[in-house]
Amino acid sequence: MNVRFDLDPSLTPELHDGICALWADVSNAGGAVGFVPPVTREDVRPELLKHLTAMAEGRQHLVAGRDADGRVLATAFLTTNSHRLMKHWLWVYTVMVHPSLQGRGTGRRLMTAVADAARSVEGITALRLTCRGGSGARPFYEACGYQEVGRVPGAIRVADDDYRDDITMWLDLG
Repeated sequence: MNVRFDLDPSLTPELHDGICALWADVSNAGGAVGFVPPVTREDVRPELLKHLTAMAEGRQHLVAGRDADGRVLATAFLTTNSHRLMKHWLWVYTVMVHPSLQGRGTGRRLMTAVADAARSVEGITALRLTCRGGSGARPFYEACGYQEVGRVPGAIRVADDDYRDDITMWLDLG
């Protein structure tokens, strides 16, 4: 499937609803994007509104992947740092690819689009993200050029008896 990636697309109601649908689909398929299934679109909507507010304030950018019909199939948010000593790198949040596209290269293409978007921001030299241990995300990000630079054991609780490591990954854009 052909997926087109855009930086900061127009925030139409269709895009908003598409991101909510994608977020719920990814979460319900077991994706580590801030929720534990089952979730609905309405469960994720308040988190999306936080991202949209940050975008409106100029603190965040959206990379959205859509098909020819405009259906949202992938996203990532790039967030600036407010600390004066850390303004040279961006956070990458809420990296999602529709479950039907897993293993088809769309995630790699998304991460390339994310790096390209970051390079277009003046003064940005690196990207940082975190991922949930045990999700399979770490090897994926390593294959995209990121390196593990930190880990907090058991920092993420997905159930009463299920704690996962919080893994910090870094990509030097130089």
